[in-house]
Amino acid sequence: MDKTLLIVIGSMFVGLITGFVALVMYRKIQDDRIKGDASKEAEKIIAKAKSQSQKIERDAAARANDFEARARRNAENEVRKEKQRIQTTEQSLKQKESRLEIDFKKKDDTLNSRLKQLDDRNEKLKIQENRLFEVEKKANSQVQELKEKLEHVANLTTDQARDELRAALQEDVRKDIAPQLIKIEEEAKKEADQKAKRILATALTRYANEVATERSVSIVPLTSDEMKGKIIGREGRNIRALEAACGVDLIVDETPEAVVISSFDPVRRQVAKLSIEKLMEDGRVHPARIEEVVEKVKGDLLHNVKQDGEKAAFDLGLSGLHANVLSLIGSEKYRMVGSQNLFDHSVEVAFVAGLMAGELGEDVSAARRAGFLHDIGQSIDHTVEGGVWQVAADYLKRHGERDVIVNAVRSLGLREEDRSLLGHIVFAANSFSESRPGANRQMIQNFVRRLEDLESVANSFDGVVRAYALQSGKEIRVLVESGRITDDQSVMLSRDIARKIERELNYPGQIKVSVVRETRIVEHAR
Repeated sequence: MDKTLLIVIGSMFVGLITGFVALVMYRKIQDDRIKGDASKEAEKIIAKAKSQSQKIERDAAARANDFEARARRNAENEVRKEKQRIQTTEQSLKQKESRLEIDFKKKDDTLNSRLKQLDDRNEKLKIQENRLFEVEKKANSQVQELKEKLEHVANLTTDQARDELRAALQEDVRKDIAPQLIKIEEEAKKEADQKAKRILATALTRYANEVATERSVSIVPLTSDEMKGKIIGREGRNIRALEAACGVDLIVDETPEAVVISSFDPVRRQVAKLSIEKLMEDGRVHPARIEEVVEKVKGDLLHNVKQDGEKAAFDLGLSGLHANVLSLIGSEKYRMVGSQNLFDHSVEVAFVAGLMAGELGEDVSAARRAGFLHDIGQSIDHTVEGGVWQVAADYLKRHGERDVIVNAVRSLGLREEDRSLLGHIVFAANSFSESRPGANRQMIQNFVRRLEDLESVANSFDGVVRAYALQSGKEIRVLVESGRITDDQSVMLSRDIARKIERELNYPGQIKVSVVRETRIVEHAR
């Protein structure tokens, strides 16, 4: 049974192998047949593609030949048209050239004919000039002969005869017109006097202003007697510091709760007054604080000075003034001319000059401007040399003022006949303002000038920081730099100042010269 099973299994195995071989053979035959069919099909496709490509090539060649033929025909047509256009243009140019040649020939002939005419005319003119020269020469000789005959007959030369004739005519004319000139001059003076009075009366009627006389002292009310003690300080050191910093005299008498500030300079009095008021508000009074407050007050005062100048210019309707000019005008508020405030005087002159210019039909704005600026030279310090009017004119010129304003200010220092009309208006307004009752006191004016000269003498020495005239000019206090002036030199400086005052100034009584030299040493603990 086992043997039979083995035979069966072997038969099955052999059958399987045979079937597998047969399957492989069948698949191979099928593949060969498929490959053959595919080769045939590929050959058909290739043959078809070759035939189609040949057809496309033939069509393309035919189309190219057709396009080339059309392009050639189009190019030939364009060339033909361009040739025709060029030929037409050449014919037109030839026609124009022929016309231009004809015109040129005509103009050339015309020009030649005109040149010929000009040549003929020149020849005629030369002939006439020669004839005129001969005639003139003959006439001159005849005139000379006549002159010689007249001089021989009259025994006078031509110049002598002319002079005698002129003198006779002048004498006759003078005799005829002398009475008329006197009458005209008298009528002109009378009319000018009446018109000037009318203009001044009209101006004064339209402008009325009070005259306030400046004082040389200011009174500061104190909050209490205790504050008076603080102002004085221990052994008077605070009041001395205030006097040295401000350049004034502080008078502390028996008047309760009041300090009197004495100085001829209103600026110094104002600085001292404001400084004391600020120290009273603060309550701290000592030399260092005093110097700090005085410096701050001076800075604030400069700011206020500019605002005062701007306000006055606005009230007068003036624009375009330089900032430096406005500041200098504002500083006039703390200066005097005679016993009149310089700032108020300038504003008054501006208004009066404007009114007078309006009556005369002149430029009111220019008259106001010139009147407002006419005394600006009074505010320029002594370091600038020259007359007050010339200094003012130069300063205004540097700061962009018009020539008419500059010349009007400068002409105030010139002779009457050298002034412009605007200068005459400003001069008249200034004279009116200075001559008003209470506006000018010669004694006060001379007194203030003497104090200014006294300070100027002291400031002229090297090493002097500041100099203040005090006690109505009885004392000059001189502050010097401790680094440049020694104690021994201070003695010699006081003597030199005293000798120069004796030589250059006239004054009653005697003047005390006090030289103050202070050495201050400061150190900080950190």
